[in-house]
Amino acid sequence: MAHQIETNGCEAAAIFARTDPWHRLGTTVRDRAFTAEEAMTLGHLGGWRVRKAPLIAHEVTAEGVTTIDAPGYATVRDNPFTGGAEALGVVGTAYEPLQNEDHAEFLNNLADQSGAVFDTAGSLRGGRHVFITMQLPESLTIGGTDAVDLNIAALNSHDGSGAFRILVTPVRVVCANTQAAALAAYASSFSIRHTRNAKAAVAAARDALGLTFSYVEAFEAEAERLIQTTLTDGEFDALIEATFGPLDPDASERTKQADADRQEVLTFLFHDAETQAGIRGTAWAGYQAVAEYVDHYAPVRAKQDAPTARASRLLTSDAPTKTKHRAWSTLTAA
Repeated sequence: MAHQIETNGCEAAAIFARTDPWHRLGTTVRDRAFTAEEAMTLGHLGGWRVRKAPLIAHEVTAEGVTTIDAPGYATVRDNPFTGGAEALGVVGTAYEPLQNEDHAEFLNNLADQSGAVFDTAGSLRGGRHVFITMQLPESLTIGGTDAVDLNIAALNSHDGSGAFRILVTPVRVVCANTQAAALAAYASSFSIRHTRNAKAAVAAARDALGLTFSYVEAFEAEAERLIQTTLTDGEFDALIEATFGPLDPDASERTKQADADRQEVLTFLFHDAETQAGIRGTAWAGYQAVAEYVDHYAPVRAKQDAPTARASRLLTSDAPTKTKHRAWSTLTAA
């Protein structure tokens, strides 16, 4: 399914605080934030026992079946709905699983120290990826009008496709855009490899994320400068080209049409969208137009339910973040 949230019949491995879940899947805790323990139980994320199992190949010939030891390991878990063992991916010798309980424990410790509260958690792609997000207590107001909240997203993979990542993400309240502005010399993310020292590294990450509020201060300063800077139509067109690349004169008609469609949507977002009220015509609005396009309008390869497909892409792919980085870098370098 397009949302890629793990399901079993009418049940889903996801939990959400105070808001309806994606695609009406998962559990909603309506009157409060949920706990790390509830993420494991209500969100069906606990007791997976992710582990490594040696790989074995079977060669079938006319003489019969030959069993062959293969290099590497399969990551295996206990399915949270059926209890049966199932493979998630193939990993190397050095890979060590980081359990969902460790994932949540790290964020629980962070919550104790920062005042952050749990916001969402869930399993994607049949348990291969797990996300848990928290909302930080500190928020920003850019230019006295544009409200920005701060989230921490912790992302883990059980199939060897990526490290355990912690992202500090400003989120614009008016349209729930995920921002990912890259600020030199400030930490907005922290990655931990799946090795034997991973648990110790999780503890170290808490200290590293002490840079969070330095990052926030730098983000706020840059954003304030952008909201005080006028962005002309010509400069906005240049921003689009720098962010998405120039159109090849020899491009196919299909590519030219896609480029024209994107330009039309971005121009609307910059000039006319209600989400730009109060900031219209500024460099900050130019960045917000790009961010809103990436999060809510960019085409996705899904036959249905494009919004949840985009939400899933934000959690499991670096591509949306890289696009926003290019826009942010272009504007802040000016």
